[in-house]
Amino acid sequence: MAVEVKLEAFEGPLDLLLHLIDKNKVDIYDIPISLITAQYMEYLDSMEKSLKEQGSSDSSLERGGVPVMDTMSEFLVMAATLLDIKCRMLLPRQVNEEGEEEDPRSELVQQLLEYKVYKYMSQELKFMEQDAKKSLFKGNTMPSELLNYEEEIDYEELLKGLSLKDLERIFRDTMKRQEDKIDPIRSKFGKIEKEEVSLEDRTEELLRYAGEHRSFKFSELLTMFKGRLQMVVTFLAVLELVRSNSWNLVQEEDGGDILITA
Repeated sequence: MAVEVKLEAFEGPLDLLLHLIDKNKVDIYDIPISLITAQYMEYLDSMEKSLKEQGSSDSSLERGGVPVMDTMSEFLVMAATLLDIKCRMLLPRQVNEEGEEEDPRSELVQQLLEYKVYKYMSQELKFMEQDAKKSLFKGNTMPSELLNYEEEIDYEELLKGLSLKDLERIFRDTMKRQEDKIDPIRSKFGKIEKEEVSLEDRTEELLRYAGEHRSFKFSELLTMFKGRLQMVVTFLAVLELVRSNSWNLVQEEDGGDILITA
């Protein structure tokens, strides 16, 4: 059976460090590393004594469902980090590429700030959840007769006092509002449709055309197919037929038409 070890409620080493910083009322950007390290080590000593009193040799010891040894390892890693920072604080500061002195505490400060943000966010979400539990919603209890009720319209009463001129004015105003909703630019755009052009199909068409016309001009092909995409695919098909030695191209003069022979 697992034995519950009662320790102070800290979710991890960063949580403990934030507690010590708040307790000593120090600036998180200028942590007195010696003071915080000493108090941190005192907490670890109290954890060790508590474990010894409750039988730390038992591997079934758990804290919040997590083995105590796993939790202790996290605190010990942070203790080693604090001691390393404390030692580096005693040495001359290193200078980075920009000529500024590097603070050994900067990485730890960044971790604490990020953890603090996540911790506050989790508390806000917890409060929102608690507030949401206090909200009650009433179901729809309205009778079906009321839901399906439609008020009868007396058109004679509605049109009472209106002349044909008034109705014409109302009709024109309504049509004007509809026209104002139309974009004067986008409404004039044509419908863009994708042209399905296959290089293989175009090649077969050209071969059939060449079977009927042994010799023809390249300009004749361009007149057969309209549209930029159609012409591009036709040009690619001609290049492919020339590359495979199925067609021969002859141009008698510069800038002249190209004669194709199959």
